[in-house]
Amino acid sequence: MSRNYKFHNPKGLYFVSFALIEWLDVFTRNEYKEILIESLSYCQENKGMQIIAWCIMTNHVHLVFRSVESRKPELLLGDFKRFTSKKLVKAIKDNPKESRRELLLDQFKIAASKSSNVNEYQFWRHDNKPIELWSNKVISEKIIYIHQNPVKAGLVFRAEDYVYSSAIDYSGEKGLLSNIVVAR
Repeated sequence: MSRNYKFHNPKGLYFVSFALIEWLDVFTRNEYKEILIESLSYCQENKGMQIIAWCIMTNHVHLVFRSVESRKPELLLGDFKRFTSKKLVKAIKDNPKESRRELLLDQFKIAASKSSNVNEYQFWRHDNKPIELWSNKVISEKIIYIHQNPVKAGLVFRAEDYVYSSAIDYSGEKGLLSNIVVAR
């Protein structure tokens, strides 16, 4: 992996994107997005994750965050991904309305069988591609990129209308996550 895609500064501000294996569209269901919201909120309140911007798309997540406690950002993100992976797989298994259950679980099993560090189901891809944000200009560019994702995907006309992102916080209203640190 390139040196550019690693967490080098434990106190740094990072842009990360992480996707589902095979880019599966799991987050078409709000109940699965809500699991991510609850987990991000927990990380904010209990693990020292400071979130500047975020967006949940159908098959990937974008975050601008830093660890404000002594935790390394890669460990914080790893904990988040491990926890949500287990919780989301269970939610898919237990959801009586999930018409894609067998297809999704089979894909997660196949991915796990190809991975040396996953036992039964692999939900997330292993790559996060962290990029340390070093200037206000780059921070602004990444926040705009994150917030424009749902617009470019045709989900909404205006970024602040997409519920599952921090764009509404940047428009002066309150979004789903508390304690978003709005970068101006």
